[in-house]
Amino acid sequence: MDKATLQREAEALRSLYKELRQALSRVIVGQEEPLHFLCLSLFARGHSLLIGPPGVAKTLMVSSLAQAMGLSFHRIQFTPDLMPADILGTEILQIDPETGQRLFRFSPGPVFAHVILADEINRASPKTQSALLEAMQERSVSIAGQTHPLPEPFFVLATQNPIEQEGTYPLPEAQLDRFMFAVFVGYPSREEEMEVVRRTTAVWEPKIEPLLTGDRILHFQRLLRQMPVADNVIRYAVELARSTRPQENKDPFIRENISWGVGPRAAQFLLLAAKAHAMLSGKYAPDVEDVQYVAVPVLRHRMVLSYQAEAEGVSPDKIIRYLIENKVAVV
Repeated sequence: MDKATLQREAEALRSLYKELRQALSRVIVGQEEPLHFLCLSLFARGHSLLIGPPGVAKTLMVSSLAQAMGLSFHRIQFTPDLMPADILGTEILQIDPETGQRLFRFSPGPVFAHVILADEINRASPKTQSALLEAMQERSVSIAGQTHPLPEPFFVLATQNPIEQEGTYPLPEAQLDRFMFAVFVGYPSREEEMEVVRRTTAVWEPKIEPLLTGDRILHFQRLLRQMPVADNVIRYAVELARSTRPQENKDPFIRENISWGVGPRAAQFLLLAAKAHAMLSGKYAPDVEDVQYVAVPVLRHRMVLSYQAEAEGVSPDKIIRYLIENKVAVV
């Protein structure tokens, strides 16, 4: 794609993004940053994990975004008794009424939709959580030796309540690594909460008209990957990811507080997210500042902290900001 075409398509995407945010603001009050990162993950072809207490519009964000994108949407409420077949689907034995022959027919589960809301994903057992691994990575499901492709585009947007610990199962590292972002959704401000209460206790019927189609989203995802990136930006993303590994970083603060750093997928997501943020911000190529902007939600859920860090209350966010502010990864 030539430069003029790329710029024209980028302008169209930015205009569409503004319309999308305006449409969402009619339903969701505040939560500007979480909504921005959700949009980044959609255009960058990634999945997102929303972490926050009950009642802060996590579910509403996902369902509203699916409506605005014009995509099919399924909500899966994760519970301890949920089984993999309840998500993926199963083979059903049927009898042909004419021949009497017995045959198996695949009955698709709720994962066969464009947007999947995995609500309270940490309430399901590890066996059920892992059922999403192939779907998230390969965008397909394997049942009884047959591979069934999922519709494109395909996104898993999961929610997690950080408060409750009883009856929950921590997500395995392999699954956390498949999420492009881990986004914290906090409480609204006083003014925003007043507006939420005002709207929801009156005659309020929010409706969002579709602004996109699946094919259009796929077009913008391909456009994003054609965005040029300077070598120094790629190098910065790689070095930032590598600097989280205590085996390679001699900084005492890192070696004391991190047991395992992030893998190569983190650098890939850093660059893709930086591209999306740059394009939606009016740039035609990402820079180091774009990588720094997306670094915290991309990296925070991929690091394994040491016992010392957990005992002293050192958070992943603090470590990532330390790396950026102290220019440990600047090359």
